[in-house]
Amino acid sequence: MIDFKPLQRATFVGLVLQIAMYALGHYSDWVQVNVFGFGGMMISAVAGYLYAMDRGRGWFPSATGGAIAGGICGIIGIALSVMLGDTRQGFIATGATISVFIGAVGGLFGQMAANLRAATTGSTRATGGIR
Repeated sequence: MIDFKPLQRATFVGLVLQIAMYALGHYSDWVQVNVFGFGGMMISAVAGYLYAMDRGRGWFPSATGGAIAGGICGIIGIALSVMLGDTRQGFIATGATISVFIGAVGGLFGQMAANLRAATTGSTRATGGIR
């Protein structure tokens, strides 16, 4: 159901972006105030999207893999921010929940994009071989 190679790649990309954002925010108050919230969610969504675009085997697997990728990179990014003292410790649970949900939404959009790609190229990859 979950393909680990695309999951590792999507999680790695999301993790690098989360670390870069929180490291930059540690030195910039503007980034903390204006980017942390939306940026963290957007990075989790992108991780979910990347997983689903790479895998593209159905709505449920894409949402599940997207939730895992978005959640992992979001939790690690928020934990880094807490360790740096930029975010309250109580935000970890809330941020993790948001990251998992937004990663799943990104996975759904990634599946939609994979379906569109398959429709334009005539491939059956995005539908799991069903045409």
